[in-house]
Amino acid sequence: MSCCDLAAAGQLGKAGIMASDCEPALNQAESRNPTLERYLGALREAKNDSEQFAALLLVTKAVKAGDIDAKTRRRIFDAVGFTFPNRLLTTKEAPDGCPDHVLRALGVALLACFCSDPELAVHPQVLNKIPILSTFLTARGDPDDAARRSMIDDTYQCLTAVAGTPRGPRHLIAGGTVSALCQAYLGHGYGFDQALALLVGLLAAAETQCWKEAEPDLLAVLRGLSEDFQKAEDASKFELCQLLPLFLPPTTVPPECYRDLQAGLARILGSKLSSWQRNPALKLAARLAHACGSDWIPAGSSGSKFLALLVNLACVEVRLALEETGTEVKEDVVTACYALMELGIQECTRCEQSLLKEPQKVQLVSVMKEAIGAVIHYLLQVGSEKQKEPFVFASVRILGAWLAEETSSLRKEVCQLLPFLVRYAKTLYEEAEEANDLTQQVANLAISPTTPGPTWPGDALRLLLPGWCHLTVEDGPREILIKEGAPSLLCKYFLQQWELTSPGHDTSVLPDSVEIGLQTCCHIFLNLVVTAPGLIKRDACFTSLMNTLMTSLPALVQQQGRLLLAANVATLGLLMARLLSTSPALQGTPASRGFFAAAILFLSQSHVARATPGSDQAVLALSPEYEGIWADLQELWFLGMQAFTGCVPLLPWLAPAALRSRWPQELLQLLGSVSPNSVKPEMVAAYQGVLVELARANRLCREAMRLQAGEETASHYRMAALEQCLAEP
Repeated sequence: MSCCDLAAAGQLGKAGIMASDCEPALNQAESRNPTLERYLGALREAKNDSEQFAALLLVTKAVKAGDIDAKTRRRIFDAVGFTFPNRLLTTKEAPDGCPDHVLRALGVALLACFCSDPELAVHPQVLNKIPILSTFLTARGDPDDAARRSMIDDTYQCLTAVAGTPRGPRHLIAGGTVSALCQAYLGHGYGFDQALALLVGLLAAAETQCWKEAEPDLLAVLRGLSEDFQKAEDASKFELCQLLPLFLPPTTVPPECYRDLQAGLARILGSKLSSWQRNPALKLAARLAHACGSDWIPAGSSGSKFLALLVNLACVEVRLALEETGTEVKEDVVTACYALMELGIQECTRCEQSLLKEPQKVQLVSVMKEAIGAVIHYLLQVGSEKQKEPFVFASVRILGAWLAEETSSLRKEVCQLLPFLVRYAKTLYEEAEEANDLTQQVANLAISPTTPGPTWPGDALRLLLPGWCHLTVEDGPREILIKEGAPSLLCKYFLQQWELTSPGHDTSVLPDSVEIGLQTCCHIFLNLVVTAPGLIKRDACFTSLMNTLMTSLPALVQQQGRLLLAANVATLGLLMARLLSTSPALQGTPASRGFFAAAILFLSQSHVARATPGSDQAVLALSPEYEGIWADLQELWFLGMQAFTGCVPLLPWLAPAALRSRWPQELLQLLGSVSPNSVKPEMVAAYQGVLVELARANRLCREAMRLQAGEETASHYRMAALEQCLAEP
């Protein structure tokens, strides 16, 4: 059989491919071509390669492209099997006058024909050919050779068929197909557009696995697409806008892509466009904002103008979508606009190295306020049937970001929405069997071509905590939150999140948001302790909270890197102990003694005596562990000292316990070893408050202080109250 005959036999694969949408009944096909059965029989009975070649040629000539249906293809497979195609794909010897790739082309053509059957597409004999097929995509050869082009088309047909099966993407990724596709696309040889299309499908189906297996190659494609995007002057730039989000890595976008991506977006968004042209650009900008913050936007005048343009366009889009009741909301576009608004909020509140100038910040705050008003208007109309939809979650998220920084504007509207927010957060909290973070799903919504599933449980409370922290300071919003049951919900949430940090859980893998959320909860509870003490006394949930604080602090203060959380827990517990001092749990129980011992440890270890060069006397200085976070810690420390002072007269057992810990003696020793001039007045006042209450509460404390030169130290620091107390018998 000649080389030309082999090429003709290869057309069998083309017939199978072209017939994928044509499924006539087998008996109809046979009635139109009565010789097909005889040729299939010859194919089944072939005893060697030459006879199989000849039979394949006869079958090819006997059927036309439109005549091969699924059953016929299956019968051809039954006659040929995999052994013959396997030999064609791996043979190194071709007939005289035939290039090697012609045999491989016939083998691939047969596989392409077989792969049109979904069952055969996942056959082990097809899956184990994935590495071989992938090499064909990047093989060198004459670009004008018809047989080579045919083989490349058939290869893409096989890989696409596998990718269309449920587990196909995983097999392709494991077989090295992603890297091969990237190289085929970057080479811009024949079929490179098919490589890009298949890459898009694999990234959509298994993004994380693709990046894990072929990150360098995918980054190279991203760089190429970014350069094309920056240079594009025709409609292709809008197509690239839709493609680029799929090629952004799940971690960090390479900085070398920033300039091209920003320049391309600036050129598009700075023009008058229709919505179908503008929306993909907004979605691409949103993905960049989600992945890189503002790092991809250049500093200087051009960058600030571009950022202001982005946020203004986003706010206009949000208002247009949400202010008109009854109109269909393009949720993916609005969600992208939310991400750009969140970027605007971050830049407007940044004090150092902000991209924006002050007049720009003022203008953007004004337009964002209007857009947030539209978000509130939308949320007020959300029914219970929509509460689990991701777009509602995204809307609550942007509102939470706004409230975290600004609660004075739109106060009436916010108060009107608070009951909904409490109910919404409670619904998601109670119905979620486990904590599910929707951050990534909401980000995907901005590029997803389809609507996500109906049930998306998420941690809405985490998004609302900063805003509620501000609102609990104000009388009106606080009363609404209390009325709607927010404090009880927050207690349950705190206890649930705390469980994640308890022994037995690997805290090293916890996101920072868990600890930050716990700290913010503590701040809210501190506000309630100060502004609504009666609530703390009467609501049973705070008794449970107090018990958790008491049992948790002893271990917490010993953990490295968690001092700020320990400060929050200690201070909150001390303030609550003043209000709950009659509780049986605080009457010298092991838990209460352990808590106060840990609180004393936190308060006592903040300062040390530090020697200074050229001076005989040391100075009072912050401990190394406290020094780096003192700006965030000092308010809690002073509040904790004040709260401990208030607990001493309420809990008779506390002063003897403090004495056994040697805190008052060590405190006086510390003050006696440093220069009084190095101790700030507010520190003197805090120390005196504790020492005076301990001395008043217990005779043994007074005696111990006297033995530690307490009267002399009180005189040096002008602690008149302590000096007078120690002078008493």
